[in-house]
Amino acid sequence: MQAMRNTRLDDRDIAILATLSREGRIAKTELAARVNLSPTPCWDRMKRLEKAGLIRGYRAEVDLDLLGPHVQVFVTVELDSHKAEAFQLFERTVARMDAVTGCWAIGGGYDYLMQVVTRDVAAFQELMDGLLESRAGLRRYYSYIVTKPIKSDPPALGLLKG
Repeated sequence: MQAMRNTRLDDRDIAILATLSREGRIAKTELAARVNLSPTPCWDRMKRLEKAGLIRGYRAEVDLDLLGPHVQVFVTVELDSHKAEAFQLFERTVARMDAVTGCWAIGGGYDYLMQVVTRDVAAFQELMDGLLESRAGLRRYYSYIVTKPIKSDPPALGLLKG
């Protein structure tokens, strides 16, 4: 983490990160052309960004609708206790759950926001029942089933540079 904080980013670094966040499989020569660099310096910058931890990996964006039926659910979670150990226990438990595809500690009334993908609502309910029974400290939860995805883009990195 310290290496990342010491990494100075210029506009070309941001352009590299923004392009890779949208198109992870872009050819190196095409990436270099897009950010107005020759391939070798572009590759060197990419490696520096990876080493600094700014690029954590590369993934494919899979169209879940083409794989088959599924349900995506956002869940707000409130824990029984607000002691450090309770948060750690909950986070360790959720980290082991493959169906939980995202989990964020949040402020404003709830403790966590989770993103869950399962084959159907019954599988989601089974997952939540297991979480309630796991002694992970879950007091209550509210679930919000996604009925239609509207937008799911990577962050506009140029807006974050200050």
